[in-house]
Amino acid sequence: MPTDDVQATVEAVWRMESARIIAGLTRLTGDVGLAEDFAQDALVAALEQWPASGVPGNPAAWLTTTARRRTIDHLRKQKRRAEKEPEVTHEVGARRNASRPDPDRNLDDPVGDDVLRLIFLCCHPILSAEARVALTLRLVGGLTTDEIARAFLVPRSTLAQRIVRAKRTLREGQVPFEIPQGPALMERISSVLEVIYLIFNEGYSATAGDDWMRPELCRDALRLGRVLARLAPEEPEVQGLVALMEIQASRLAARTGPDGRSVLLLDQDRSRWDPLHIRRGLAALEQAHSLGGGLGSYTLQAAIAACHARARTAEDTDWARIVALYDALAQVSPSPVVELNRAVAVGMAYGPEAGLALADALVDDGTLTNYHLLSAVRGDLLARLGRMDQARAQFEEAAALTQNRQERELLTRRAEECRKGEHQE
Repeated sequence: MPTDDVQATVEAVWRMESARIIAGLTRLTGDVGLAEDFAQDALVAALEQWPASGVPGNPAAWLTTTARRRTIDHLRKQKRRAEKEPEVTHEVGARRNASRPDPDRNLDDPVGDDVLRLIFLCCHPILSAEARVALTLRLVGGLTTDEIARAFLVPRSTLAQRIVRAKRTLREGQVPFEIPQGPALMERISSVLEVIYLIFNEGYSATAGDDWMRPELCRDALRLGRVLARLAPEEPEVQGLVALMEIQASRLAARTGPDGRSVLLLDQDRSRWDPLHIRRGLAALEQAHSLGGGLGSYTLQAAIAACHARARTAEDTDWARIVALYDALAQVSPSPVVELNRAVAVGMAYGPEAGLALADALVDDGTLTNYHLLSAVRGDLLARLGRMDQARAQFEEAAALTQNRQERELLTRRAEECRKGEHQE
């Protein structure tokens, strides 16, 4: 097989299997940084050996076995070194290795829920949100440092330092490689879901740069969500998040027109919405409902997305139900952004004047100062009321505030449309 084909095979296997390999090694070492190092050693060995020896029949097993052997050799050397230390240092060494499994005893342990443990570790609240996202994409998503840096428009060196600091923080904090139990489980689940949805949202509506969307991040987040749903099938909010991402992902192809320009939800060609994503999303939403308990934030947002997915045309949208769902969401997860989205729904269900009153209240509140979407929403509502000069000013303000080039161009076009509307009055 040509070298380029071998490299492509190695990279594909690594993307699919790296989380499982690193998770298993973390169980052995108790140190996610060390685990990644040995997993990377196996990757390098494959790149060196497979062009000459050929791709093994089971490449994933080859990588796993190679990484485990190197890890276990390292741990056994550490163990022998510790046994040779003077007795005066024995107690210190024992304390240092108390939480680290014996490599001989764990040689044949099943993997079990190691990937789920790895997800919880990467999303531990001891880390900043930025660090959690970077580490999750690196260790669970299988992305390279360069890929993550490009996706989030940060220098490679910054991203690399962020990942190094995160691994050091986990090691120094002695964060256990475990699935939390009891009340701690829901707290940690919330952190995991937050990270996955942050990744998805950055792909769905890029906060900065030239691209309106980064679909590869949406795909990575969906993959992580599906993994989590398989590993934690009884958690309704996990199913709710998967439902939300699936339904939103169904619109990706329709969010740009043939000319590459951005297309807003109500203007999209719904025949371009992906029916498979919609079916998967509605099935996950039904699963979330069937698990019982009160509806959480992601499940409610998925229910809102489902209202759009079920409407054959924009005019068929059940806006009254969407308002009711936003009312519930405001109770479960109150935030100014939820109130802004509720203002949009109220404006569609009960008229732009009612929606504008809610948006104006957010201006008076001041919590969304310099948030471009508040200006954009007010611009849309004002335009629907025929107040074109005020609408134009709002769209121009929103365009000045956004950091995304395509979004700025969209808002500028809307401001120009308002200008033309002024001249026609």
